[in-house]
Parts: sequence; C-alpha cells; structure tokens
Amino acid sequence: MSTQPTPIAPNPNQELLARRQAAVPRGVGQAFPIYAARAANAEIWDANGKRYVDFAAGIAVTNTGHGHPKIKAAVTAQMDRYSHVAFQVTAYEPYIELAERLNALAPGDGPHKTILFSTGAEAVENAVKIARAATGRPGVITFTGAFHGRTMMAMAMTGKVVPYKAGFGPLPGEVYHVPFPVEYHGVTADDSLNAIATLFKGDVAPDQVAAIILEPVQGEGGFYVASPDFLRRLRTLCDQHGILLVADEVQAGFARTGKMFSIEHSGVVPDLITVAKALAGGLPLAGVIGKAALMDAPGPGGLGGTYGGNPLACAAALAVLDIIAEEKLCERATQIGEIMAKRFHAMAAKPEFACIGDIRGLGAMLAIELVKDREACTPAPELTKATSQCALAHGLIVLSCGLYGNTLRMLPPLTISDEHLHEGLDLLEAALTDALAQNL
Repeated sequence: MSTQPTPIAPNPNQELLARRQAAVPRGVGQAFPIYAARAANAEIWDANGKRYVDFAAGIAVTNTGHGHPKIKAAVTAQMDRYSHVAFQVTAYEPYIELAERLNALAPGDGPHKTILFSTGAEAVENAVKIARAATGRPGVITFTGAFHGRTMMAMAMTGKVVPYKAGFGPLPGEVYHVPFPVEYHGVTADDSLNAIATLFKGDVAPDQVAAIILEPVQGEGGFYVASPDFLRRLRTLCDQHGILLVADEVQAGFARTGKMFSIEHSGVVPDLITVAKALAGGLPLAGVIGKAALMDAPGPGGLGGTYGGNPLACAAALAVLDIIAEEKLCERATQIGEIMAKRFHAMAAKPEFACIGDIRGLGAMLAIELVKDREACTPAPELTKATSQCALAHGLIVLSCGLYGNTLRMLPPLTISDEHLHEGLDLLEAALTDALAQNL
C-alpha cells in the first residue's frame, strides 16, 4: 500500500523571505524574518497570521499608532484633491500650514521658518547646508554613537563604523567627532567639552566650525540622554564662537519623550532642529525648523527636492499634530515611561536579572542596557540579540541598539493601551528569562 507524502503547510513568511533574498540586496538590513500583513494601533500581524505587540513603532515613526483613523481620513481627503504637484512648481497650502504650525511649536522666541523634505538624512544634510550658508564656515562637529543617516554627508556625521560606514569611504571632509557624555561608561560632560577644546587646538579652529549637531537623546547610539547641564554648556560654547547648535530630533521628536522636542527638557534653545520619523505618522516626511534669519541664508533654488513636503504627507502631519494635542500624547508618553521604568527597576532588583546594568531614557523613549558584569559594565551583545529573538517568538517586537549592540530600546506607540503595554512588558520579561537560559 503506497503512502502519500504529508503536504507541507504553506509558510508565507518563508516564501516572502525567499523572494526578498532574490530581489532585494542584502545591504538593506532586516531585524526579523517576518513580514507584516496588517497592523492596528500597537499590534502587528505577520503574513502567517501571528500577532505581535509592537514596541518598535516602525523605529519611532508610528507614535500615533498604526492606522489612526484621523490620519487615514486626512490622507484620503487630500488624495481626492491632488497627490503631487511639487512645491517648487505650484505651491500648496498644506505645506505652508504645516510650516506655520511647526514654527509655532519650535522652542524659543521667533520668528522661525521650516523647510520640508522626505527623510531624516535629507533633513540633516540640509541643516548642514543651511549652517554653512549662514556662517560661511565648513566644519561640523558631531558625537560618537550618533546616528544621522546613511547618505554620504549624514554617514560621515554618524558616529558608528559598522554597519553604517564600512566599505563606503572616502567620506566627506570637515566632519569631526568627539565623545558623547555617557557617564555609565565613564565619559563625563567635562570629558566631552574638553575633547572639543582639544579639537579646536589640534584639528579645526572654532571660527571654521559652522555647527555642532547632536541628538539630545541618542537613538541608534543607545538612548543615552544629554544632561541639561551639558546642553547648557554646549549652548554657551556655541554662542562664544558663533557656532550654530543643531538638535537632531528625528527619533526623539513629536511627544516621544514627554515633550514635543526632547531638547525642551533642558530649556536650551537650538538654532536649527531636524525632524522626520513620527512627523507624518508613517508617511515619508522630514524637515528643518530654524531661526528665520538662518533659514533664509541659502539663495532661491539652493534648497528643495521633488518630493519634499509631499501633500499627502503634509495632510498626515497636520493630523498628527492634532492627535498629539487632542489625545495629550506628551502626557501619555510620560505615563508610559513611568510604567516601563517601574517594571524594569523591579526586574533589575531580582538576582536572576543581574544582567540589567542600566535603565535610562526620557518619557516613552526608554532602554535597558544588558551587561555580563554590573561592576565592570561589560556589554552583553549576544544576550541582547537573543532576547530580541526570544521576544519575537513570544509575540513581541523589540529592537536593539547601542554602540556595543547591548541595549534594548522601547518605542511603543504613544496610543498603546495599558493592557497591551503590560502584555508587552510581560513578554519581554519572559524573553529575557529564556535568553538567559541559553547561558550567553
């Protein structure tokens, strides 16, 4: 009697992975071998139908959740009018209205102006152009661990070699890096400022520096927070030498930290702010907000881009700003951060979780750094990677980051319910327990 082979159940995730490997270059990283089929607020379902709690938010993009009805309605209404005409050909009101609203939200006294682009890297590169045009100087100072993008100038400014810079040189010149103040790893604010002073003596004169750019809360670098004292001293240093201070708010902006912009926690007013990610709730949109006199330094035609300030993205962004205000998402970010921090401190107090070396962040931009030895602060990147993989198996999407690859970053949508937030934290604890069992 012949037996028929058991049919193999279809696995859409595996099928899509095979198609991806054949069609898409390996240089596009992919954290997990799953493929999204649909999403709603803080939940994602993959192509196989498995559900996940989302603690990544598309890398801090969907602060207003997946598929917010007000964003969908705004984009649909704009599509019925027109989807693209190019602002540089026939301008349109949604771009102007969004610029007006961002100018009003910018810290410090006005007047301010805003120009819109499509990506965070574009925003960073154009902030450099504006700073150079305004000051007549070429130099740019950035920090170790910084992530400013993958295009050539932004890549040169990024403070991590692998995977962002490896094999792509030579990089643009006149970019200088100094240590970011990370007291957990022994780098103080004094150390960072002394490094700038040394830079001025050995590599570039201060009157040749157009801008110092930093993330008030580093994103890819590990969610390290620049202290208010450091930011104030950096502001004084910039004023002393006529250098522009640029706040890169691409990952930390739009209510993520409990303020519209993370630098507002310090009271320091930057000259320029770069924004992207959460600005349009999932549509590609970025911008530079700055003091009007500086923003007007480049001549007509010197700035722009075909898709910059796309009408659909502008409509989405206007809805995002409404949602942040109406649903009090700055306050909600603070609440989410308090819930997560309380849970992580309770975990860290348990002997079995001695691997939790540091808990840090602002608002709902929170991280735990995993270590092999708390006293020595020895990074544990293998454990971190295993935890994120175990989390996926449990039904939680959480990303790692950090110069040493040993930090788990929490970026849940700010619209997440308490039920799903606690569910995600339960899944994370279970994942860390499983990863520790692997003796990494």
